[in-house]
Amino acid sequence: MDARFMALALSLGRRGQGRVWPNPAVGCVIVKAGRLVGRGWTQDGGRPHAEAMALTQAGPAAAGATAYVTLEPCAHHGQTPPCAEALIKAGIARVVVALADCDARVDGKGLEMLRSAGIEVSLGEGEARAQRDHAGFFARSELGRPFLTLKLAGSFDGRIATGTGESKWITGPAARRQVHAMRSRHDAVMVGGGTARADDPGLTVRDLGITHQPVRVVVSRRLDLPLMGQLARTAKDVPLILCHGTDAEPMLVQTWRDIGATLLPCAVKAGQLDTVDVMQQLGAYGLTRVFCEGGGALAASLLEADLVDDLIGFTAGIVIGAEGVPGIGAMGLAKLAAAPKFSLRYVEPVGKDVLHVWTRN
Repeated sequence: MDARFMALALSLGRRGQGRVWPNPAVGCVIVKAGRLVGRGWTQDGGRPHAEAMALTQAGPAAAGATAYVTLEPCAHHGQTPPCAEALIKAGIARVVVALADCDARVDGKGLEMLRSAGIEVSLGEGEARAQRDHAGFFARSELGRPFLTLKLAGSFDGRIATGTGESKWITGPAARRQVHAMRSRHDAVMVGGGTARADDPGLTVRDLGITHQPVRVVVSRRLDLPLMGQLARTAKDVPLILCHGTDAEPMLVQTWRDIGATLLPCAVKAGQLDTVDVMQQLGAYGLTRVFCEGGGALAASLLEADLVDDLIGFTAGIVIGAEGVPGIGAMGLAKLAAAPKFSLRYVEPVGKDVLHVWTRN
């Protein structure tokens, strides 16, 4: 029974992914005598919390009930009172928690508050799934950077364009639709400056009936990006972050700021933007989950710096050949032992293409 209700709480929590940063996307269900009396998930912008939403729905029925929560209830006063306190006041008799919170303001304090009030607390139900769902929140808390997913879509031989630059479309409409769904579950979509110049992308979620848009991030040392492109034209409508070198032309910095972009100066290392600092700056901004769609040079830099947590590939049944553009730029590897390694999580067909998802070793 606990597993079933926690699975529901986890599925509810995932509704907030990409919409609640820098907060975690938590889910909560309240059950009394085997009947669901309240449910909730962290709302857009991080408030209200999942527990508050579920308690409001449950009302007086919360007294004597069991609450299933995907992350330890908060124990500190912020914009709202602690969720642990709200559960106590509502008369909850038992709380089942998937995962303890590593945030120093919580870190066991919420569980202790509940136990001190005489509430039975169970920890660990659904822990493995909760670890994945909250990986972005933990990455930012523990590493100071967002969880990074690198997505590559290409031919059977790993090419993203022909030698002449033709790339639309290597993968099919079903794969592209799934990519848009993946974008919607991340705080931000990121590309390198080369991709922004070559493709003039919008980096928005389209054709899914979703109005909320992720932040767009472009990594460009010199800010030599098209000022009449889609990103520039929509900077005041959809959030745009430009990660640039500390040596970027001040006039360009001001121009982009004036048209609505957020500018994040980042360190330069060996003539290129230091991707470690880029990710730290994005973490400091509040992002917890970033979906990178290339290009090749940025992908190589992120892999070299050991910053890629999940690797997602969409592979089409088409062969382009050695003259085609590779999905990942040069990495200077001489030995296989030095190559970044990932473990396969799952494979599935998507239309006429194949999706394969990998996690860092």
